[in-house]
Amino acid sequence: MSPRKIIIDTDPGQDDAVAILLDLASPDEIEVLGITAVAGNVPLALTARNARIICELAGRPDMPVFAGCDRPLKRPLVTAEHVHGKTGLDGPDLPEPTMPLADGHAVDFIIDCLRRNAPGSVTLCPLGPLTNLATALQKAPDIAARIGQIVLMGGAYFEVGNITPAAEFNIYVDPEAADIVFKSGVPLVVMPLDVTHQALVTSERNDAFRALGTPVGLAVAQMTDFFERFDKEKYGSLGAPLHDPCVTAYLIDPELFTGRHINVEIETGSDLTLGMTVADWWGVTDRAANATFMGRIDAEGFFSLLTERLARL
Repeated sequence: MSPRKIIIDTDPGQDDAVAILLDLASPDEIEVLGITAVAGNVPLALTARNARIICELAGRPDMPVFAGCDRPLKRPLVTAEHVHGKTGLDGPDLPEPTMPLADGHAVDFIIDCLRRNAPGSVTLCPLGPLTNLATALQKAPDIAARIGQIVLMGGAYFEVGNITPAAEFNIYVDPEAADIVFKSGVPLVVMPLDVTHQALVTSERNDAFRALGTPVGLAVAQMTDFFERFDKEKYGSLGAPLHDPCVTAYLIDPELFTGRHINVEIETGSDLTLGMTVADWWGVTDRAANATFMGRIDAEGFFSLLTERLARL
């Protein structure tokens, strides 16, 4: 089979960085058409910078990186420097990027790319707030029918929230954008906290990254060394969850995951539960299913795949 064509929409973020590295290390399965940056974990200037740093770390300065939306559709930007550090990539000492940003806006790139490729042949992989995707769908409604699939990291059900008691960060930052995407009719696969909190970088797993003895392996180990301090303190867990690489792992080996095709709606009106992904896991409503919402991951298989692929870079 030919590689799956994807666009990575991202707000790096250390776990975003690992997802991008996994994508770029897997050319037999994945063809990255471009990377679009959005404001999220840190402001847009830093997410666009960080995406280019990671491309250069992977030896791919040819990869087009586009800057996108610098704020949510209707709300002030909420960021997560308390998790990712002031740059979003705190931990490793990586050089400033020399590759330039690609000309044009990320939203226009998404639209043009979908119109240029055969209907159903491009998968969108958002790893941050859904502002770029929602803006593209609003600007060019015709693209909805051309998107093969959206595989995203965001939301939660059993694990509830990580930025508020009810909401996961990516959805909370721009709930109106998430609402547009979840109502778009595009086939959705969702990697919620329920899955990503099972993908923990234990000390043994991080030692395996470091033991690769490469700049990529060392950088990944240093990234997880940095941001695990937050998760260990908050959750009492054994290490940091690698949220965003779950999206890439699904593209390579969907058998690593199990879930249900259910209805998921986004709360946009409540101060108390703003950004909540209301997942009808038990089928107690008559609302039509609109998303495959994952619930379990084979963590050992996931880390074996990740370590093997990072060793290729």
